Amino acid sequence: MISALRKHLVIAVGVAALLAADAATAVARPFGPSPVGRLRQDTEAIHTLGISGVQARVIAADGRQSVAISGTADLKTGRPVASDGYFRMASTSKTLVATVVLQLEAEGRLSLDDTIEHWLPGVVLGNGNDGSRITIRQLLRHTSGIQDDLPGYTTPEEYYQQRHDVHRPGQLVARAMAHAPDFPPGEGWAYSNTGYVLLDMVIQKATGRPSHREIEDRVLRPLGLDRTRWMGTSPTLPRPHAQAYQLFGPGSEVDVTDQIPVDQENLSWVTTTRDENRFFRALLAGRLLPPRQLAEMKRTVPVSPEVQRLWPGGRYGLGLVERPLSCGGTYWGHEGGDGGYITLNGVTTDGRRSAVVSMSEARGDSPEHILDQENTASALIDHALCAKGSSAH
Repeated sequence: MISALRKHLVIAVGVAALLAADAATAVARPFGPSPVGRLRQDTEAIHTLGISGVQARVIAADGRQSVAISGTADLKTGRPVASDGYFRMASTSKTLVATVVLQLEAEGRLSLDDTIEHWLPGVVLGNGNDGSRITIRQLLRHTSGIQDDLPGYTTPEEYYQQRHDVHRPGQLVARAMAHAPDFPPGEGWAYSNTGYVLLDMVIQKATGRPSHREIEDRVLRPLGLDRTRWMGTSPTLPRPHAQAYQLFGPGSEVDVTDQIPVDQENLSWVTTTRDENRFFRALLAGRLLPPRQLAEMKRTVPVSPEVQRLWPGGRYGLGLVERPLSCGGTYWGHEGGDGGYITLNGVTTDGRRSAVVSMSEARGDSPEHILDQENTASALIDHALCAKGSSAH
């Protein structure tokens, strides 16, 4: 949405209680060889790229937390970054959607092999699109072939013109249906936000309730995630939050905080680093899905060569990304980026160690800047999950 590469990903361009109380949280200060010192170094490295504000939180296997912040929450006032400020969850909410779909599958209310035509007759049709050939599993895994065509902005002028536009799910799907598929269903991989618009519609058809209500009742309330909220068509965030900035080009750094997310049902979630850590830890620890459904979620396929540039060695499951660790093994998560906020996250396979870093600026003016930001944030996640010893001092 903010650059050609991130738009393709919606990177246009989510334990009922923590094991540790706030007293066990250590805000990283000095540099040093310790895990908390390394976290501080890594947040500073992101800020040095030109990112206005950075907040990161790591939760160790024993529940102890480390927090590091860098930069400013407001370029005009110099206000400091809050250690647990709100940010837009963006595509990380795809994991919330996938979790609800798999819960419904476990309850026998739908099947992953159901076609979209079965649930949404006549919605996926035209220009070679055929909902009778596309399954729920393929939507979850981005192997449906449906081409994305979400509205978006690439210049400051487009941002100011479009920031308060409201788009209904049917309108977003209709835009995609105006294009031929990228490939026949199941014969390729291409990130499709439209696929998750359709999944929201399937959830509503299967339950009679909007998907955000199902997410609240099935995921957020059981885990006590009271700082993860669906904002609907509100263009604002709760306080505290950092202002979000978008770099469109030299001299074109724009505060893009004030906007209505293009897909209100799926992209209007806000959260914090604490809640996002808790969600992924609970998911991977098996607290949200039965073993069979969690195993299905973790069955992955390779991503496209373009996305491999952002996620080297990355593979995609059902609303969940698997990436390799430099210390061996893999980790799980789902990046999110929209409206200036870019967030990376990761949790070990056993759900015992996790990390989230949220940045309040998207440097989308060039492929080089996008990759620099992605790689530096990915290094923070890798270092945090590979760290030895205590994470709090």
